[in-house]
Amino acid sequence: MIHTVVYGASGPVLKATAMSLGHSPIVRRRRLGAELRRLREAAGLTGDQLASQLGWSPSKLSRIENARVRPDVGDVMDLLDVLGVSGPQWETLIAVARDAANTRGWWRAYGDSISQRERGYAELEIGAIEIREYQQTLVPGLLQTHEYAGVRIRSGRILAPSDLNPETAVAVRRARQEILLRDEPPAYEAIICESVLRRPAAPPDVMTDQIRHLIKMSERPNVTVRVLPLHAAIENFYIPVNSFSVYRFADPADPEIVALETVTSDLHFGDEEDVSRYRLVFEKLRAAALPPEDSVTFLTTLTEKQ
Repeated sequence: MIHTVVYGASGPVLKATAMSLGHSPIVRRRRLGAELRRLREAAGLTGDQLASQLGWSPSKLSRIENARVRPDVGDVMDLLDVLGVSGPQWETLIAVARDAANTRGWWRAYGDSISQRERGYAELEIGAIEIREYQQTLVPGLLQTHEYAGVRIRSGRILAPSDLNPETAVAVRRARQEILLRDEPPAYEAIICESVLRRPAAPPDVMTDQIRHLIKMSERPNVTVRVLPLHAAIENFYIPVNSFSVYRFADPADPEIVALETVTSDLHFGDEEDVSRYRLVFEKLRAAALPPEDSVTFLTTLTEKQ
């Protein structure tokens, strides 16, 4: 039993609930789309031809195959019937379609009060068994304190004004963080650039509390925090061009996903060629970063200097 945040009439509140490992709707949509496209191509059909047989517009089929919409399970059944899929394969794909269409995550309690960006990360995190993250600009969202998150959320509105309540946005981020505290949490490893810890991304007292929080979270058996010093030499003097997160899931048939956050939107990559490159980059960064124990020592030194 853990605590999660739900949204009541008076605002965000904590509620005791049991959280079990689920499936990521985003990942299931990607897997379903790829499987349906593979089956169509194996049947020798173009998208237009299959859509015509189903009485659909080509754009409807394209949106399903490219994971741009939550699929209707009935539509998937019709599609599989046309393709002649039956037996265990039919049952597996319908189960995947149900997971892909799922809207019953904890974020549903927030309705329109949750941003698409936060919803996207929540949908990835809910089914992950392993999350690896590299951050060169900010403290990772799953490790942010309430105060640090509030500063960052309000700061971002300089570029993109929003009608969403800042306190609600902070509560959503805190709800996301419950994933690290559940009974069966994912293995989480964060590599954080030293510049993230030294840059004034929040008032001094908030930054100090944030660094102490990193130390506290690193004590959890499922959480590993590594600091990448400014003087660290990555193999072949490689310099990563962006922050990123890599998600792995319980079902080996679900693809690993890489997520990149940009100023205007988030990018998700699931092709093995893309994912393998980010896995390699993460390994190079890990090799150059301080070991967990030395990272805690480094973080402790920073708090003493404040």
